[in-house]
Amino acid sequence: MTEEKRAVMTIAGLMALSARTAPKGRGMDEIMTKIVAGADLTNLSAEMNSYGEEHDIGFFIRDSKSMASSDACILIGVRGEVTTGIDCEGCGYRSCRDLSDALSEIRDRDSPFKGPNCIIRITDLGIAVGSAVKTAQIHNVDNRVMYSAGVAARMMGWMGECSVVYGIPLKASGKNIFFDR
Repeated sequence: MTEEKRAVMTIAGLMALSARTAPKGRGMDEIMTKIVAGADLTNLSAEMNSYGEEHDIGFFIRDSKSMASSDACILIGVRGEVTTGIDCEGCGYRSCRDLSDALSEIRDRDSPFKGPNCIIRITDLGIAVGSAVKTAQIHNVDNRVMYSAGVAARMMGWMGECSVVYGIPLKASGKNIFFDR
């Protein structure tokens, strides 16, 4: 393993730390993280490509190529069904109990993300992802937030009970592979 790849793995750990310590609604932490490298990175890329081909979604196929060239990827997800109990109606239901009742009636579908979700939890996820990419940027590691990687990781069952997941592939090289395609 090169010095740059070791550094990327260190930064991935710092990104997971940033996601963990990011502010959470009502101080309740429903965020999950996972660092992916090596053979798992290859498997994630293959799942992204397969999903793109199966559903005729070109950007999944494009993103899978970037993932295959990455040094690592951090997955950040949230258990969006866990409500905060504040009855804000941001989820579209009149109360947190109504959201929970609706979830008990919905069967897990083969869909990219599972919902409905508590809007506070989705906000927590956004803040965690933002904190993680800030950490990558501070340390000059190229990265890109990928919906496609999160969908593939969720389909592979890698993120447990997370209803929404994003992937952030990382690369240390002389050219940003995520934007200079």
